Amino acid sequence: MTLRAPAADQPNAPRSGRTLALLALAGVALALAFAALGAWQVERRVWKLALMQRVEQRLHAEPVPLPPRADWPRVDAAGHEYLPVLAQGRWLAGKTVLTQAATELGAGFWVLTALQLDAGGQVLVNRGFIPEAQRGAWAAGTAFPLAREGAAAQVRGLLRMTEPGGGFLRSNDPARQRWHSRDVAAIARALGLEDAAPFFIDAGIPDPRAGNASPGAGPWPRPGMTVVRFHNSHLVYAITWFGLAAMAAAATVFVTRHELRLRAAASAR
Repeated sequence: MTLRAPAADQPNAPRSGRTLALLALAGVALALAFAALGAWQVERRVWKLALMQRVEQRLHAEPVPLPPRADWPRVDAAGHEYLPVLAQGRWLAGKTVLTQAATELGAGFWVLTALQLDAGGQVLVNRGFIPEAQRGAWAAGTAFPLAREGAAAQVRGLLRMTEPGGGFLRSNDPARQRWHSRDVAAIARALGLEDAAPFFIDAGIPDPRAGNASPGAGPWPRPGMTVVRFHNSHLVYAITWFGLAAMAAAATVFVTRHELRLRAAASAR
């Protein structure tokens, strides 16, 4: 009598029903996850295109007065970010911080100084960029012309929204004066500003048609370096994720059909 090996040990033997179900569920889960990522990239693309159009329109508009204090709680990115504004007040030169920056001129810092507004309240003004080598000289007060305490100023620039938390994998450390993002609320607390706007101003209005900034030797801080050219690869990412979803779905169908055929063949024997 010939002994027959168990089905699990035979070549091309069908998998158990539980294993097949787990494989099918894993394939469906992967396909759905990839499809969700593709849909998210489509949403990001719509958001990015709207942002680019909004910024382009605002950069060609005439500067308007800063929103009044009563409207500050309602200032948001959709309605106000990159809006050209004018602010009048007096510099609070002693209330200045440096926040890390990565620009086309290299690594360095943004110089943020508080402006006491004539209409009341304060607003942080990003006066511009300085290279890393300037930090020590700035601390000593010998690097570049500092804003004179109490000096009248009219700031023309772009309204920007706060950047809470810090940078990528790096948190702001107010106690050690290490700022990786322009977190308006945290900086205002660290500087003792009691009535600060929930946004800041990037001094200078850049020309989106202009080429790369010349490294040069200054003047420092250099204003007008707000990035207004946005990278938009969301369509490529969406196609990639949807392609992976289709591959996962196709693989799931192929494996399931193959296993069903093996089962049918085993039942016929």
